[in-house]
Amino acid sequence: MKRTTCFVLVALLIGAGLGASAQTASTVLDIEPGVAALGAGATGLSMVRGAETLFFNPAGLAALPGISFSSSLSTHLGVANYSQFALAFTNFAVGALILNSGDIQGYDASGGETETLSYGSTSFQFAGGIRPSDLPFVPDMGLDFAVGARLKTVSADIAGDRGSGFALDFGFLAAFADTTLGPIRFSDIAIGLTVDNLIGSLSYDDDQEDFTAGISFGASALIMDMVRAGLDVRLAGTLNFGLAYAPVPTLELRLGVIAGQALSITGGLGVSVQGFVVDYAFRSHPVGASHRVSLSLDFSSLNLGGGIGQILGRLLP
Repeated sequence: MKRTTCFVLVALLIGAGLGASAQTASTVLDIEPGVAALGAGATGLSMVRGAETLFFNPAGLAALPGISFSSSLSTHLGVANYSQFALAFTNFAVGALILNSGDIQGYDASGGETETLSYGSTSFQFAGGIRPSDLPFVPDMGLDFAVGARLKTVSADIAGDRGSGFALDFGFLAAFADTTLGPIRFSDIAIGLTVDNLIGSLSYDDDQEDFTAGISFGASALIMDMVRAGLDVRLAGTLNFGLAYAPVPTLELRLGVIAGQALSITGGLGVSVQGFVVDYAFRSHPVGASHRVSLSLDFSSLNLGGGIGQILGRLLP
């Protein structure tokens, strides 16, 4: 089967439109990543969220306090299986994004069975970030910032037609001193910038598809030590806004908006107990909602000697 007969299937799975020329690659990279970040509008360009930082801004890896691992298995739009895995250390991380529809029976206009359709896409990612101020030979520039890069290998299988390629991203993250605006106090102020798919393409046997290059900007701050707000703007035409509120140290509530070709509402929560973090995220979509749950381990705050009793004691009233 030619790949052109699967365009509707691919557009459904990744939630994006496909150009008529079919020269722009559509892969698992077109799906908003993350679980903790997704609940707050998928805002992550200027924030550090453990291992998920890998998928948003590689420069943020320089600010990780230690080792963290995150995994998520979910059903994307009720049609395909979507998985995320990330292992991050201070300054570098590795991860994978996997989308697989399995076999979907095709039907003609009269209801008769036709060929079986399928789509799968996988991306392995390797990233690093560093603060220039951590290097002994770099002079003080008066700004706390970090830079990073991310290499993404990508493969796609559209009804048996297989393609593979790679893409390269760059990131920048800067932190600023606390400030006040009248009675309102802002802390943890940060801005982020990423240049995505600067080089790279996806090659099949008969043609080559380019990844869409893009520049994205993000800003975030903690307001009155209570609510964290984030705003990401992608010049390709997407605006992400999210809020996160932690009424107690072990619980964070999230709400957000993703405005692009369509408007999506997101929400979620995260529960953290001694380094074990469970996150849930919901996103509305014109063809159906998606739900994600992830389990993360923050080894920098993990107390293995505390025992199960202490963990249950923090969970139970």
